[in-house]
Amino acid sequence: QVQLVESGGGLVQPGGSLRLSCAASGSILSINVMGWYRQAPGKERELVANINRGGITNYVDSVKGRFTISRDNAKNTIYLQMNSLKPEDTAVYYCNADVKTTSRWWGGMDYWGNGTLVTVSS
Repeated sequence: QVQLVESGGGLVQPGGSLRLSCAASGSILSINVMGWYRQAPGKERELVANINRGGITNYVDSVKGRFTISRDNAKNTIYLQMNSLKPEDTAVYYCNADVKTTSRWWGGMDYWGNGTLVTVSS
């Protein structure tokens, strides 16, 4: 079993910043891609950013230049630094990881956190 725990969400003014964290724990052998998704009210869940073990990143166009994803492999943790936040960034942000475990070492499976709410409002 793998657990992903997000933290760092909250209420912030437009133009402000937040830093999200996601820590993975459990019977982990390795983690390939980790990423952040978000879901706003009435919207589908979308990929915000992800990062592989080598540090290669991808971002949805709407956050490029404002958000930065990073990773600490030793801690099985990713971060999302969010700057210049806009009201349209308001959403529940979910952590995702492709994880190989001790009972399933031959192939990874997706795991999800429960989400952390980010509200951008004046």
